[in-house]
Amino acid sequence: MLKTIKFKLALFSGLLAITLSSYAEQFNVLLFTMTQGYHHQSQLEGVAAMRTMAQKHFFTLDWQEDPAVFNDENLKKFQVIVFLSTTGDILNPEQKAAMERFIKSGKGFVGIHSASDTEYQWNWYTQLVGRSFHIHPVIQTAELQVIDRKFPGLERLPERFLWTEEWYEFGPENTKGLNYILAVDEKSYDPVADWGSKKGTGMGKFHPMAWYHDFDGGRSFYTALGHTAADYSDALFLEHVYGGIYWAATGKGLKK
Repeated sequence: MLKTIKFKLALFSGLLAITLSSYAEQFNVLLFTMTQGYHHQSQLEGVAAMRTMAQKHFFTLDWQEDPAVFNDENLKKFQVIVFLSTTGDILNPEQKAAMERFIKSGKGFVGIHSASDTEYQWNWYTQLVGRSFHIHPVIQTAELQVIDRKFPGLERLPERFLWTEEWYEFGPENTKGLNYILAVDEKSYDPVADWGSKKGTGMGKFHPMAWYHDFDGGRSFYTALGHTAADYSDALFLEHVYGGIYWAATGKGLKK
């Protein structure tokens, strides 16, 4: 009788393990929101939206603000790192080295909004993101344009549409091979900004707002959108962000 019970328990445990494995999340995401400069109040809405996104699209989400998580042992369980409106210098040399090894192992990075206003002195990171933030004018409504639909998450966006944003002006490309997918029409808003210590007049005829590229063995996606709290309740914006996460985590989704 005891042997029969043990056999049934072993069988049940095996079936349970098979069942649970069939429902395992498709990938693991490290969401990092540490700031050492300006802190966006919209980060809280962003974290909440990412948690809902994880449930909807069946991936695990680990939200952290402690840079100690950037070590080889911890990072090996993730497929993609998301910097959500990070600012300033946030990682020490050992943590930076762990993140570099993570990308070189073939994994992904996603930068949202002020991820481009982060780690200016870390050349590898500025190349990973692609371009660095320079300045922005006051928040305004302007016309965004989809310039490349082969990237996932842009399927339902109109060719041109109005969006209200803190329109980032960027410095020159920090690396070659950036694939641009969204741009803002500078004729539709006033790009002039004057902060005293630095000024901006816009980027001219072509003003990119989102892009992706292969980098150092891994993948990187960046979007400058996401300043306001309202962005994180906008279904089309969240599809745009998830497209970047999905591609960065898996390498899938690009249309030929």
